[in-house]
Amino acid sequence: MNTPRAHAGAPTRALPVEPSALQAVLFDMDGTLVDTEDMWLEVVEAVSERHGRPLDEEGRAAALGRSVGDTADLLHESLGAPREDLADELGRGFTARIAEGAPPRPGALGLLAALRAAGVPTALVSASPRAVVRRIAGSLDGHVFDAVYGAEDTARTKPAPDPYLAAAAALGVEPERCVAVEDTPTGVASAEAAGCAVLAVPSVRPIAAAPGRTVVADLTGADVGLLRSLVAGAA
Repeated sequence: MNTPRAHAGAPTRALPVEPSALQAVLFDMDGTLVDTEDMWLEVVEAVSERHGRPLDEEGRAAALGRSVGDTADLLHESLGAPREDLADELGRGFTARIAEGAPPRPGALGLLAALRAAGVPTALVSASPRAVVRRIAGSLDGHVFDAVYGAEDTARTKPAPDPYLAAAAALGVEPERCVAVEDTPTGVASAEAAGCAVLAVPSVRPIAAAPGRTVVADLTGADVGLLRSLVAGAA
């Protein structure tokens, strides 16, 4: 497994780039780089059913892009089971589901390779447990992220801006000069609250285009030029 160049909470030197240039690309993981959102929803549904209440559509939507802890809170409100037990079931279930890896989403590996070739720093910013994030981080065709953040690495996780602000700080860059690549409304809300331009790649739920937000069907047509234009446009 590859070791990220900068671990959570370990700032690196500021990068000497033009003020209006793309300084870094900050990637969500589940549903954005790897096809795991359906796996996560299957785990949440299984836990909910074991406790006597099948997950409804509203619950499915609420669980997308959320951390294990936040999802346990949501299930606790509807099921009444102890939050700690629910979090343990969710965490163990999801870890087991991705134990053999997860398939990359279309275009993901190509975009990572292009960014590395262009010298653009990258970070992995996920609401999944740290152990899951680091497992996936080491399986993406040898790509080495400059910073990696999981759910435990900030006081608050998505939809709060904390993970994206922390990743930008670790890279020594300005959030406004970063593009966040996300697949859920929860993740988009986090990135936009941090001030990042957003490239949205919806996986399960639709995401509408908006100022500062570009929506594409997948990453096969995304390249370094597109990402640079998103920051230039915001400037």
